Amino acid sequence: MAKLTHAEDVILEPILTEETWGKMEDRKYSFRVALGTNKIQIRKAVEELFGVKVEKVWTANMNGKPRRERLNQLHGRTSRWRKAIVRVAPGDRIDIVGG
Repeated sequence: MAKLTHAEDVILEPILTEETWGKMEDRKYSFRVALGTNKIQIRKAVEELFGVKVEKVWTANMNGKPRRERLNQLHGRTSRWRKAIVRVAPGDRIDIVGG
């Protein structure tokens, strides 16, 4: 596994769904992060990229799902990935949509 030295290598993209939009009101933001990262690396990367203070980090490893083509014939799987949910300090906010 390559060493993750830059914040851009740790935080891959934000996860924008109806559920995550609702959590943003509670200061919780969801990100797709690199496999093999830990909570400390995620905390430092979010603080560096967005200039906010992180209170808590939750992580989950998401398994790949079977891909299906033509009725029931299985053809491989989607790749596994890691999700992080970050709660920022009161008064801080991350502007994900606007650049």
